[in-house]
Amino acid sequence: MRKSSYKIILLTIGLAGMLASCNTSRHFNRDSVDTKGIFGFEPTDSVTMAETPWQELFTDTLLQNYIQEGLANNPDLQIAIQRMAEAEAYFSQSKASLFPSISAKATDNYTRNPKSIYPDGPREVNNYQLGAEASWEVDIWGKLRSSKRAAYADLLASDAGKKAVQTRLIANIANAYYNLVSLDAKLAITRQTVKNNKELVETMKALKESGIVTGAAVVQTEAARYAAEVIIPDLNQQIRETENAMCVLLGSTPGTIQRDSLLALPNKPMMQAGVPSQLLDNRPDVMQAEYNVMSAYEMTNNARAYFYPSLTLTASTGFAATALDKLLDPASFAANVVGGLTEPLFNKRANVTRLKVAKAQQTEALLNLRNTLLNAGQEVNNALYSYETSEQKIVLRQQQLDALKKSVSYTEQLLNYGSATYTEVLNAQQSLLSAQLNDVNDRLQKLSAVISLYRALGGGWK
Repeated sequence: MRKSSYKIILLTIGLAGMLASCNTSRHFNRDSVDTKGIFGFEPTDSVTMAETPWQELFTDTLLQNYIQEGLANNPDLQIAIQRMAEAEAYFSQSKASLFPSISAKATDNYTRNPKSIYPDGPREVNNYQLGAEASWEVDIWGKLRSSKRAAYADLLASDAGKKAVQTRLIANIANAYYNLVSLDAKLAITRQTVKNNKELVETMKALKESGIVTGAAVVQTEAARYAAEVIIPDLNQQIRETENAMCVLLGSTPGTIQRDSLLALPNKPMMQAGVPSQLLDNRPDVMQAEYNVMSAYEMTNNARAYFYPSLTLTASTGFAATALDKLLDPASFAANVVGGLTEPLFNKRANVTRLKVAKAQQTEALLNLRNTLLNAGQEVNNALYSYETSEQKIVLRQQQLDALKKSVSYTEQLLNYGSATYTEVLNAQQSLLSAQLNDVNDRLQKLSAVISLYRALGGGWK
């Protein structure tokens, strides 16, 4: 009888192995992802600035220190690291599901039998048990293996999510630093303009005494001076708010941020976009979306496996006795082995719903990957065009500044001889101030474009 049972169990396992060889799981194929043309132009070089370490791109020592501080203390990055730990724990659990579950038990079951049913006794019975039980689901259709692969893809997706946070953090710190530098430059320009306007007011007062200009010229000049001076408090407020925002990125309390001047910043742009397919290996949010697709494929395989029979082997062993002193007696030893196939027939549409939802989530993940790639291509194109535009503007702005500086100088000289009006002088100075502030914006745009392209290509996490 015992040999016959063993033969049935072995036959069941063999049948399970044959069924497993017919496994029809489907896996994600990366070659199906189309990245052609998402940059909006045909690239000519496979070199990408995403491969450049951030220490080489941002060579300003103060900025490097701030980025390092942010990577060590930023709360968002620390949260992303903890999410990785969660995903790793789930992956470890999914691996363990492939092995048998083992439990130990010790019970004392007291029963008092009714006399009407057991007139001759026994009236009171104690049943002591001490043993262990093991249960193992044989993964015939790859249901558990699909869950493990899905959990592994989720782990990789969480790692890519952490890299995305790191890339964004580096870009945000660099942008905040460059914003502070540009605000300092605007503040210095405005202060110099106020100083020049004060000197112009004194000149106007002297010219009024000489009868060359009227009192209206003096008043208008003073108004122009205050119009420039009132910009200073707004700039100081913007500086303080930008410093505080950068402190949050660094994971610290509000404080002063040390920085270099705008002209002292290194200017070594490396604007190589590479080829679109490199986004799959470099840009973290694209990588994360791709891993989500892989996970969705495996969960679809998992849902499909619920329609097929499941094989479960259960074994138990231990001691059982009605007297505690006889519990460990060899004669009290017992063992049991059970193997069975279970085929779901009616499960309240749970299996059908599970598969439909899994397929819908798989399609959703594919669409999200496509959308992420399109957004990435748009950001690359925008960054490159912004950089080209800023370079053109800087050249033209320099020509404008040269002309306006001459205009201010000429009109001030002509004013002393009565050949120019005070309004011409004020207009020339106001135009010069506006052009100088816009020149700072142009240079900031160029720096921001480099950062934007670096982040768009997925640089910063390697």
